[in-house]
Amino acid sequence: MATSLKIDTLHASIDEKEILKGLSLEIKPGEIHAIMGPNGSGKSTTAAVLAGHPDYEVKSGNVTLDGSYLLDLSPDERAQRGLFLAFQYPVAVPGVKVEIFLRKAHQARFSAQPEKQFAKAIDFRRYLQELARELDINEEFLKRGLNENFSGGEKKQLEILQMAVLEPTYAILDETDSGLDIDAIKKVSAGINKIHSKFKTGLLIITHYKRILDYVKPDFVHVMVDGAIVRNGGTELIDQLEREGYAEWQGKEKKS
Repeated sequence: MATSLKIDTLHASIDEKEILKGLSLEIKPGEIHAIMGPNGSGKSTTAAVLAGHPDYEVKSGNVTLDGSYLLDLSPDERAQRGLFLAFQYPVAVPGVKVEIFLRKAHQARFSAQPEKQFAKAIDFRRYLQELARELDINEEFLKRGLNENFSGGEKKQLEILQMAVLEPTYAILDETDSGLDIDAIKKVSAGINKIHSKFKTGLLIITHYKRILDYVKPDFVHVMVDGAIVRNGGTELIDQLEREGYAEWQGKEKKS
């Protein structure tokens, strides 16, 4: 069985407007990939389509998750198979405590693996507290409503804790660094690195800027323009983009 998250010539649209125009990319467990590109290039659409957002229509192409057709699965089934999406703007769910939400998510993720379930709520609480300490996340978060009155940095830390709880095979991090100050970026990045090391998670980091990539070092960097990958490379691409922008690949004259 092929072990990878493989996107093959994917075309997708929203409201009859084509956004993805032949996107191809393959991520293997343990690899770290970064997608960078200008606004409107299709980066967040990629994350939404992989997660199964109902507003997006796949016109053609395939996505396979360890050999299974991902596009045939519901969002819940995709999560159960080991796919995780960290949202650019996590939403608040007042009245739902973080600990309860994470226990339900864990139960759903490992519903077919009874050996990974916790028979008692107290056992899961202890496990969750241990994870929070390991990731340097305030345990008081666990008692609060889900993202309720959380700062931007706290929301992103909570997503990292959720990722650790779900032990994904592949994780899509959509602009996780958006709106974070440097201390929050360092803390969130440290958590991502720990999870990657512990579970050999394949990562796709979607970002505009290099700052998070200074801490979570990608193996592969992809430049996305107008719905497709136009350049693949290593970390040298990050510095080139910082210096020159995207004009070269947008068919525009580069500014001096």
